[in-house]
Amino acid sequence: MIADQLSLPFLLINLLGIAGIIVWHLQGRGRPTARLIVQILFFAAMTAILGFSGILPHRVDETHLSGLAAFLAMSARVLWWTHLAWATIGFVRIYIVLDRRPREARLFQDLIIGVVYLGVALSIMGFVFGAPIGTLTATSGVVAIILGLALQNTLGDLFSGVALTLGRPFAIGDWIQLDDGTEGRVVENNWRSTHLLTLANNVVVLPNSVLAKVGLTNLSRPDETHQVFVIVRIAATHMPHFVEEVLRTALEGCERIVQDPPPSVGLKAIDAVAIEAELLFRVVGPANRTPARNEVIDRVDRHCKESGLSFAMPPQSYLYALTGPGKQPQAAMHSRSSGTL
Repeated sequence: MIADQLSLPFLLINLLGIAGIIVWHLQGRGRPTARLIVQILFFAAMTAILGFSGILPHRVDETHLSGLAAFLAMSARVLWWTHLAWATIGFVRIYIVLDRRPREARLFQDLIIGVVYLGVALSIMGFVFGAPIGTLTATSGVVAIILGLALQNTLGDLFSGVALTLGRPFAIGDWIQLDDGTEGRVVENNWRSTHLLTLANNVVVLPNSVLAKVGLTNLSRPDETHQVFVIVRIAATHMPHFVEEVLRTALEGCERIVQDPPPSVGLKAIDAVAIEAELLFRVVGPANRTPARNEVIDRVDRHCKESGLSFAMPPQSYLYALTGPGKQPQAAMHSRSSGTL
């Protein structure tokens, strides 16, 4: 009689667990919210039956049961722990979707899912089948040490990927630049590596362990606009304020650069032969640097010619003109004879 009374709640839990699995699959992957609601409802119903029956899922008190009743008790506990794992994972996935970072948070999601499944598997073996969890944990620790030594580089990439995901120095779609000059748009970030799409339409694969050690500049933050500068040398026969006005007018007429904030002209230096100016302007994104720079150079050339400004020769050309081929500059000859070189 007691066995029959215990078999009824276990039978109901089995029916609810199987029905929950069927309904969960019928919802499809495209409806994560509906799946989560189904998981919560069925898990809550199973938990309520356990509670009203005075059955604790982490304690096996039905050792006197046998046959079909024992099987129903064991399968009910397995289904309860399985639904607990699915409900927890459903909450994690909903959080990531609502946080609007479904792609770059994939590593973090996979890590949590792995921890949840591992915990539930150990709980089922310990609380349902009565396996010694302590012995299993110790054995798994030894195995983990052996695998860690064998997969040292791979694990380095894995944990570096987790660190990059948690630190969020970049996201999918951001344009980044490394210290060695490599730059591109982040198109994928997985357990092993990060993929960059460069301007040459090539994909650069960077191991996460390498990427975590180098300095990088995120060109997409706080926004995609990117500053570019061009150096111009104008003959010193013209007034500096006139040179600045002509160059600023040329920048204001460019269509491929950002006008807010407005471009600026900085006079960096002046000597007997040239006025050196630095043109500072922004473009809508790193990929627009080359066409914008071409337009700026073209408009500066046209405005200078229309305004009567002439470009100055680079300093190297003056040195070559004074010494001629095969000769040495007088200053260099004097320094050498005095023993300073």
